[in-house]
Amino acid sequence: MVASGENAVCVIIAAMNASATIGAAVRSALREPEVTEVVVVDDGSSDGTAEAAMAAGDGSGRLKIIRLETNKGPSFARNQAIAASTAPLIGILDADDFFLEGRFRNLLQDNDWDFIADNIVFIEEGRAEPAVQEIQRFAAEPFFLDLAGFVDGNISRRGAERGEIGFLKPVMRRSFLAAHALSYREEMRLGEDYDLYARALSRGARYKVVHNCGYGATVRPNSLSGRHRTEDLKRLYEADRAILGVPNLPRDAATALASHESHVRAKYELRRFLDIKANAGLAAAAFHALGNPGAMPAIVSGIAADKFSASRATPKSPTHGGAGDFRYLLQPAQAVQR
Repeated sequence: MVASGENAVCVIIAAMNASATIGAAVRSALREPEVTEVVVVDDGSSDGTAEAAMAAGDGSGRLKIIRLETNKGPSFARNQAIAASTAPLIGILDADDFFLEGRFRNLLQDNDWDFIADNIVFIEEGRAEPAVQEIQRFAAEPFFLDLAGFVDGNISRRGAERGEIGFLKPVMRRSFLAAHALSYREEMRLGEDYDLYARALSRGARYKVVHNCGYGATVRPNSLSGRHRTEDLKRLYEADRAILGVPNLPRDAATALASHESHVRAKYELRRFLDIKANAGLAAAAFHALGNPGAMPAIVSGIAADKFSASRATPKSPTHGGAGDFRYLLQPAQAVQR
């Protein structure tokens, strides 16, 4: 039985050249009775993404496919999907990921949030379907994120395993987005989720997180999300600057935003230097660096850190079967017996 009323969920999926994975994503969404709409936006694909998505429909009429003639990016695609849907709750699903069965039943038990997210399990490509039964179950242990904690949790630190809290895929209340005129910034192709959630938190959103695992993220070596342009980094740190302009930000939030902005800007300055070196040679890159003394610390430290990391790099061991293969975004205090 499909849900209705305040717990009805629209799942939006932005997809580009995802014909191999979009079917599993769509089926996992349609399997959830709380899902009343699934909107797939084919973002200028050159393969059979739209056809594969349509083939995964269950005949319930809940699936809608929107085709874009040219690639517009995930922000534009998601805004189109939100505009084409009506359910009061909005869930994001990437085209190569999937929901674990019962995800929304677990998430929607309480009503004390504007955004709510659960734990993510990262599974290597090719293991998703047979591995689902091996995923651990955790106690909910709910907590609320504030802006400072959210931003700080998105600052990656060299030498630490990547686990930015911005990877969380919250369910969002449409009413909160509408009340604050919030949508994805369509010029952003990197960190667009982080930016939307940070802006929501700056406007008082209650962002609840539970340790239950309901979202499966497929790890692929050629994932589009792992690629970005130098210009994308610039837009990301500019987004931080825009949020810093929000009146009456708490001091700890402003400090965290400034730190994140500096962190991303340093990455941009290094990438900009390397781009110039690749395109025009070392002399041109050195001239650029000397003409931008404020960028010099980021360039020098970035090059030194990359060389140090390369010198210490060791081949990764192959993974094997069992629960040890999985990585969880949140590290819970306790597991629940099956």
